[in-house]
Amino acid sequence: MSTLLEVHSTFASADDATEVARKLVQERLCACAQIVPGVTSIYVWEEMLRHDEEVLLILKTTEGAWPALRDRLAELHPYDTPELIALPVQSASFDYSAWVREHVKE
Repeated sequence: MSTLLEVHSTFASADDATEVARKLVQERLCACAQIVPGVTSIYVWEEMLRHDEEVLLILKTTEGAWPALRDRLAELHPYDTPELIALPVQSASFDYSAWVREHVKE
C-alpha cells in the first residue's frame, strides 16, 4: 500500500494556487488541496534578499502518484524554481487514508 504524502508549494497569489489545485485534483494526481493565505517568505533570489507575501498550497497524495504530481505541478507552476516538497504522513486515520487512496490514481 502506497504511503500518503503531504506536498507543499508556494504561490504569489491565491488565484494561481486555485487554478493549479483544481487541475491537479481533476486529474486525480491528488485527493484534495488546501490553500493557506498569509504566508510570509524570506529568501535569497538572484542575489537579493526577498520578503514576499505568498500563499501555501498543501496537497494530499500518495507516494505512487508523486512523480506524476511533481512533474505536472512543475509544469503548471508560474515560478521558475517552485517549491515542490513532499513529506510522508506518519499517521492518519484509516478512513481518511482510504479516501485519499480512492481519489488518487497511481
